[in-house]
Amino acid sequence: MKKFVFLFLAGLLILAFGAIGYAQEAKLDFRASGFIDAQSYYLRNVPPLAPSAMPIFNSLGTYLPGTVGQSNYGAYNVFNPSGTPAKALDHKISYWDSRMHLKFDAVMGKELSGTVQFEIDATRWGSAANNTQSSTSGPGTAYRDANQYGYWSTDRSAVEVKYVYIDVGLPYFGIPAPMTFRAGAQPLAIRPAFFVATDGTGVTGGINLDPITINPLWFKMAQGIDWNYNGSDVYGLQLMANVSTFKMGGYGLWYHMGTYPMYYYTSAGLYSATVPSMWVLAYGTQKADFQWLGFYADGKAGPVNINFDLGYDHGKVQSTAVGTTAPDVKYTGWAGRVKVDYPWEKFNFGVIGMYASGSDANKTSQTGLAGDPTANPTGNLTTKVSGWMVPPGSEAGAVNSESAVFYGMEAGALGGVGYAVNHNYFQASKGPFGGSAFFKLYSSYKVAPWYKATVQGLYIWDTTDHGNTIGTARMADGITLRDDKAIGFELDMINEFQIYKNLVFKVFGGYLWAGRALDQWDPNKNGVGVGGNYSIKNPFAFRTRLLYTF
Repeated sequence: MKKFVFLFLAGLLILAFGAIGYAQEAKLDFRASGFIDAQSYYLRNVPPLAPSAMPIFNSLGTYLPGTVGQSNYGAYNVFNPSGTPAKALDHKISYWDSRMHLKFDAVMGKELSGTVQFEIDATRWGSAANNTQSSTSGPGTAYRDANQYGYWSTDRSAVEVKYVYIDVGLPYFGIPAPMTFRAGAQPLAIRPAFFVATDGTGVTGGINLDPITINPLWFKMAQGIDWNYNGSDVYGLQLMANVSTFKMGGYGLWYHMGTYPMYYYTSAGLYSATVPSMWVLAYGTQKADFQWLGFYADGKAGPVNINFDLGYDHGKVQSTAVGTTAPDVKYTGWAGRVKVDYPWEKFNFGVIGMYASGSDANKTSQTGLAGDPTANPTGNLTTKVSGWMVPPGSEAGAVNSESAVFYGMEAGALGGVGYAVNHNYFQASKGPFGGSAFFKLYSSYKVAPWYKATVQGLYIWDTTDHGNTIGTARMADGITLRDDKAIGFELDMINEFQIYKNLVFKVFGGYLWAGRALDQWDPNKNGVGVGGNYSIKNPFAFRTRLLYTF
């Protein structure tokens, strides 16, 4: 399969670039675009993004072996020996951050263009220098200043390459249909607010057979050893068509992962002569195959606008360790979302329903890896993950903007805040929706050409069995996980001010009346070593965003 795909793509490139010589010469058109923002945050019990550290269930600020910690941004599920919250839990926190995108397009007519896009972040204004490494600063930060241009006196090497790709309009080759070809580091985005929104190196295509558009794709996630396949690849196909007043589509993706997680971080003591606890990137010790199927529709039915998504995941994770007796882990989950808008004069009234399956904590560890009983009080090994999962690296949690508190809104330099923001870059994760469901009512009013106000309310509940997706509460025996349903009711207000055509200022926030599904297990609540359940204070968020686009 791998050889066939390689030869097919290589042949397509030869045909494409061999024939392009017959194209007419075009004048170079050099374009620049992007955005700059500045955001403020005032929060209580609204976690920031924790890459790779948010597991399938019991996921509030939990540290897992071999994952990226949250030392720079504040852990949450931490209690001191006296049984009171430590670090960020129940504390009000505030900070500013900024992000900039700068995109350059070199366009040579309709047939050829090249794109380079840079990303520059200040994950905190006033952040410390990040050009040294220690056992507590987390992996991936040694001798670099990425995300740190907020350092006092600036002068940071904070520019990151996000995209580098070539777009080619292919000749017909005897096929009477327009075709396009893109190669390089590019976005992989299919229904990004619901399913997958990530970036990587690969090849994508477009074939326009009106009214159907076909998009084949292949991405290389991890290369592994050149002469012995242990890398990871993505193969996929998306079909889209205009049917009456609707745009409808379907997709299928196969993630073939010879190493799983793709990589992980370890502090095994390498380079101990210089840094005793140096974090080191290593290959995963398991392998996995995941398949995703989905269907969507966007359009107008009479006076209302409808958006619909339905997704299904299926997969298996296997241990590759010699002599292992760990059972394979089977994955099967689903999620659906329906949005209906009714615009009327200067008003818009809407309703959204979303349901994403949850896992069974009696059959699933927090990580979903084969042979891993991590943080499962019963010590059960994982055999089945029934919760909805999204592909490795999907940043759908930073895109969905369903609410100001629980699901997150207006992602910042760190990728967003909220309990549902979960970007595991090295393995499949529950994403923004897995293990939860909500029903939302909202209304917006265009008060003036330069001001729009929106009010929305959500009821959010938990779909994990024999445990909670976010909370860690236990039964009276201090071992068995408690199973609750109510995550809570959230009320939000969003204000949008159009200051200039290209300058928007947003003031928004929300308050979540926390349900029992957010309660936490405090191992020292009733004295050192004597545990009990702890009800967190109601979370809230007050935020602003100034956004300039160009």
